[in-house]
Amino acid sequence: MTASVTLEPPKWLWLHAEDNVAMALSDFTKGSSIDVEGINVVFHDDVEYGHKFALREIPTGEPVIKFAETIGVAKREIRVGEHVHVHNVQSLRARKQ
Repeated sequence: MTASVTLEPPKWLWLHAEDNVAMALSDFTKGSSIDVEGINVVFHDDVEYGHKFALREIPTGEPVIKFAETIGVAKREIRVGEHVHVHNVQSLRARKQ
Protein backbone atom coordinates (compact mmCIF):
# COMPACT_ATOMS: atom_id res chain seq x y z
CA MET A 1 0.00 0.00 0.00
CA THR A 2 1.33 3.47 -0.85
CA ALA A 3 0.47 6.64 0.96
CA SER A 4 -0.76 9.59 -1.02
CA VAL A 5 0.42 13.05 -0.06
CA THR A 6 -1.46 16.02 -1.40
CA LEU A 7 0.62 19.16 -1.54
CA GLU A 8 -1.25 22.42 -1.39
CA PRO A 9 0.09 25.07 -3.78
CA PRO A 10 1.78 28.02 -2.07
CA LYS A 11 -0.49 30.96 -1.25
CA TRP A 12 2.25 33.58 -0.98
CA LEU A 13 5.77 34.36 -2.18
CA TRP A 14 8.39 35.83 0.17
CA LEU A 15 11.94 35.46 -1.09
CA HIS A 16 14.18 37.49 1.22
CA ALA A 17 14.18 37.93 4.99
CA GLU A 18 14.69 41.69 4.57
CA ASP A 19 11.51 42.04 2.48
CA ASN A 20 8.69 43.79 4.31
CA VAL A 21 6.09 42.71 1.74
CA ALA A 22 5.11 39.40 0.17
CA MET A 23 3.18 38.65 -3.00
CA ALA A 24 -0.19 36.92 -2.92
CA LEU A 25 -0.36 33.71 -4.96
CA SER A 26 -4.01 33.37 -4.03
CA ASP A 27 -6.87 35.80 -3.43
CA PHE A 28 -7.24 36.77 0.24
CA THR A 29 -10.32 38.36 1.79
CA LYS A 30 -10.44 41.02 4.47
CA GLY A 31 -10.42 39.37 7.89
CA SER A 32 -8.81 36.11 6.73
CA SER A 33 -5.42 35.14 8.14
CA ILE A 34 -2.36 33.15 7.15
CA ASP A 35 1.00 32.24 8.64
CA VAL A 36 4.03 33.38 6.65
CA GLU A 37 6.99 31.58 8.19
CA GLY A 38 5.92 32.43 11.74
CA ILE A 39 4.42 35.84 10.94
CA ASN A 40 0.68 35.91 11.61
CA VAL A 41 -0.92 38.02 8.88
CA VAL A 42 -4.53 39.12 9.32
CA PHE A 43 -5.73 40.88 6.17
CA HIS A 44 -7.10 44.40 6.59
CA ASP A 45 -8.14 44.50 2.92
CA ASP A 46 -8.99 42.12 0.12
CA VAL A 47 -5.71 41.26 -1.63
CA GLU A 48 -5.87 39.77 -5.11
CA TYR A 49 -3.49 37.27 -6.69
CA GLY A 50 -0.24 38.98 -7.74
CA HIS A 51 -0.63 41.94 -5.37
CA LYS A 52 1.55 42.74 -2.39
CA PHE A 53 0.70 42.71 1.31
CA ALA A 54 2.70 43.94 4.29
CA LEU A 55 4.54 41.46 6.51
CA ARG A 56 5.74 44.15 8.92
CA GLU A 57 4.60 47.59 9.98
CA ILE A 58 6.02 50.10 7.48
CA PRO A 59 6.16 53.65 8.86
CA THR A 60 5.50 56.67 6.64
CA GLY A 61 8.56 57.49 4.53
CA GLU A 62 10.20 54.10 5.07
CA PRO A 63 11.23 51.89 2.15
CA VAL A 64 8.97 49.18 0.80
CA ILE A 65 11.21 46.20 0.06
CA LYS A 66 10.35 43.35 -2.32
CA PHE A 67 12.82 40.71 -3.57
CA ALA A 68 15.57 42.50 -1.57
CA GLU A 69 15.06 45.70 -3.60
CA THR A 70 13.53 48.99 -2.50
CA ILE A 71 10.55 49.49 -4.79
CA GLY A 72 9.16 52.63 -3.17
CA VAL A 73 8.43 54.43 0.07
CA ALA A 74 5.34 54.33 2.25
CA LYS A 75 3.06 57.37 1.70
CA ARG A 76 1.51 56.62 5.10
CA GLU A 77 1.84 53.99 7.80
CA ILE A 78 1.13 50.54 6.41
CA ARG A 79 -0.05 47.84 8.83
CA VAL A 80 0.76 44.13 8.73
CA GLY A 81 -1.80 42.50 6.43
CA GLU A 82 -2.60 45.65 4.52
CA HIS A 83 -2.73 45.70 0.72
CA VAL A 84 0.43 47.45 -0.54
CA HIS A 85 -0.17 49.29 -3.81
CA VAL A 86 -0.21 52.75 -5.40
CA HIS A 87 -2.65 54.11 -2.79
CA ASN A 88 -0.04 53.79 -0.01
CA VAL A 89 3.34 53.55 -1.82
CA GLN A 90 5.22 56.20 -3.76
CA SER A 91 7.12 54.37 -6.47
CA LEU A 92 10.80 55.21 -6.86
CA ARG A 93 10.40 54.80 -10.59
CA ALA A 94 7.65 57.46 -10.65
CA ARG A 95 9.91 59.87 -8.74
CA LYS A 96 12.63 59.71 -11.42
CA GLN A 97 10.30 60.70 -14.25
